[in-house]
Amino acid sequence: MPFDEMLTKDGGVRQAYDQFQSWFQLQEAKSLALKASEAEGLFRRTGITFNVYGAQDAAERLIPFDLVPRIISGQEWAPLAEGIEQRVQALNAFLHDIYHDQEIVRAGIVPARLIEGNEAFLPQMVGFRPPGGVYTHIIGVDIVRTEENRFYVLEDNARTPSGVSYMIENRETMMQMFPELFAQNRVRPVENYPRHLRRSLAGVAPSACNGPVRIAVLTPGIHNSAYYEHAFLADQMGVELVEGADLMTVDGRIAMRTTQGYLPIDVLYRRVDDAYLDPEVFNPESMLGVPGIMDVYKNGGITIANAPGTGIADDKAIYSYMPEIVQFYTGRSAILENVPTWRCTEADSLAYVLEHLDELVVKEVHGSGGYGMLVGPAASKAEIELFAAKLRQRPSNYIAQPTLALSTVPILTEAGLAPRHVDLRPFVLVGETIKIIPGGLTRVALQEGSLVVNSSQGGGTKDTWVLEA
Repeated sequence: MPFDEMLTKDGGVRQAYDQFQSWFQLQEAKSLALKASEAEGLFRRTGITFNVYGAQDAAERLIPFDLVPRIISGQEWAPLAEGIEQRVQALNAFLHDIYHDQEIVRAGIVPARLIEGNEAFLPQMVGFRPPGGVYTHIIGVDIVRTEENRFYVLEDNARTPSGVSYMIENRETMMQMFPELFAQNRVRPVENYPRHLRRSLAGVAPSACNGPVRIAVLTPGIHNSAYYEHAFLADQMGVELVEGADLMTVDGRIAMRTTQGYLPIDVLYRRVDDAYLDPEVFNPESMLGVPGIMDVYKNGGITIANAPGTGIADDKAIYSYMPEIVQFYTGRSAILENVPTWRCTEADSLAYVLEHLDELVVKEVHGSGGYGMLVGPAASKAEIELFAAKLRQRPSNYIAQPTLALSTVPILTEAGLAPRHVDLRPFVLVGETIKIIPGGLTRVALQEGSLVVNSSQGGGTKDTWVLEA
């Protein structure tokens, strides 16, 4: 049985939900339904949408929003935050190491083939230390809670993690519609994220910066699935939103076009993938990046956040070694454990996975957004056979994990509260210090019994409350 975050096994209400339950019992179903409709209208007017790649109806969609907050006590959050900070420290140390001495490879802990043959490993970053020594300035760590009431890391998002705008908008919507709930509960803030983000980015300005730090957000453009978030964060930070065509190299700096002419940028928060970042170095056909930006970067003329080459930390085969990586760089066992993982590149693991495909979740090592994966218990026999053929053809492209009984939290249905499965993406900012936002983006599987929480696969979101201790 999955762990119910609101109710105990005997039907009692857990302490974190006490105030909410007392409030909810006084509400009328019709009033809450109207509030749900009002929330949808707010999101539609604000333009909080996303695109689904490859969908026939690929028009922008609203992410469904559930009114019932997910509530985490301060006592539950404290060890979770400690584990996240430890993991982020280890990830940055790992990235520095693999682009320098590769001590973890020479120690025989991470196989060299996972680095050398990895498409996310950038030889252009070898020997280069980013400003402030920070590789992953913005990280999203996907967390799940299982039936034994334990938190596990499902995956790391160290390249260009998305979803923080939904976290902020969810909170602002809840505060607007239910101010009395916030008066009754001591909820830690998340709405100050843009201010923390700006401060964190300013703290890693390059050596060429000799005045107030000028920051910009680089977007691929309006057709990107996360364009709303790019525009939202730029607006909330009070910085410019730019595309590659707005930028050029001027006197050894990257400068953006303005009404005052071209002005140099100190820190570029890029939401463009490595392959498209610099057509002179990577994909020569890219129209999204900036010619020459890698030279400027390596000469100390600009900070790129997140650093090029961080995508290797997102690799799910690398993920499987994270307990050893944490131990190697921090000298301590990982506070947050990984979900058990089979590396399909290993013959014994591949044999086991092929024999148990109907029980497992199989993911591409570079996959994201729920694409390219198999959820064995929900797949047909034909889908399993097709996926088995893919596995045999390219086993190194996949890892497998058990089908987890994700914890449940209540959502609002026509019949009242009903449990649904969730995960959590807390966001971490790394600059001069490490800042963990208390809460994050809770994604919820809206269909009864479903374990798929990705918005691109039909999931929704809800506000995440971390209570003061």
